[in-house]
Amino acid sequence: MKYTHLTEKERYTISILRKQGLRTAGIARLLNRHKSTIYREIERNKRYNKYFDRYSYQPGYAQQRARNRLARSRRNKRYGETDFRLVAALLQLDWSPEQIVGFLRRIGQKTMSHELIYQYVWNNKAEGGMLWKHLRQSTKQRRKRYRSNDSRGRLAAKKHISERPAEAELRLEPGHWEIDTVIGRGTKHCIVTLVDRMTGYTLIGQLDDRTTNSLNNRVKKIIKQSDLPFKTITADNGTEFHQYAQLEKQTKCLFFFANPYHSWERGTNENTNGLIRQYLPKKASMSHVTQRLCNQIAGKLNSRPRKRLGFFTPQEYIHAHL
Repeated sequence: MKYTHLTEKERYTISILRKQGLRTAGIARLLNRHKSTIYREIERNKRYNKYFDRYSYQPGYAQQRARNRLARSRRNKRYGETDFRLVAALLQLDWSPEQIVGFLRRIGQKTMSHELIYQYVWNNKAEGGMLWKHLRQSTKQRRKRYRSNDSRGRLAAKKHISERPAEAELRLEPGHWEIDTVIGRGTKHCIVTLVDRMTGYTLIGQLDDRTTNSLNNRVKKIIKQSDLPFKTITADNGTEFHQYAQLEKQTKCLFFFANPYHSWERGTNENTNGLIRQYLPKKASMSHVTQRLCNQIAGKLNSRPRKRLGFFTPQEYIHAHL
């Protein structure tokens, strides 16, 4: 088995699992790593905490040390400024370092690790460059408080998510979508997002408000203007979807509804909404958003390589399966 360096995500996972009481062997099994790798990582990067009078593993400190070692390594000195020209161009398209590495490897191009690309970006920032502005910003995930009952109203005769065809549930073919609305500051101006479950292909529509009339008109227009199949759509229980029956009749696309407050049942859409927040931050107003801007954002997302698609883009993937 080929050894790969621990990633930043793995380091934070180690920290969380240790706080939950897991031992080194258990953490190694969950991360599919050798236990000696985890043991060395913890021992090498633990720091003394004077407030608690004990040593603790700090993932941020560990990641910075790893980046410093990487910057000093002889192996990376073989990369010059010319090697980063294509990387810099792809960064400016808002591709993540991991997407860049996966894509370049896929097409047989010489490439470096995604960690080295991050180091390049931070060095560029220190020199006054702006590449760091194209990195995806981590925003707080949208959470909803759990209640025993759904307070947003009930719809008679709506189809439950468990009734979806197997093709939709197992992502066996394009044409099975998830839908949601994303709001900015205030509640009036917003967008509607449609994401294909199999390919991650995204369509975005501008809404003047969250009324059922505005949503139905925009979704109907998106479906009719698209040359893509629409067989099912899975929604949450928001009131903006209460006139779904009209859309079913007009588009011949069946609607299914997730359980209240179970956002993970529409995980594809939730993840995509997080990506959209890079362009439309949560605390910013959407009053300036036009359909043209929505199309531009969707175009960027659909032309980015995705890890789960073998670093093909959603655009390439959906057309390959039609």
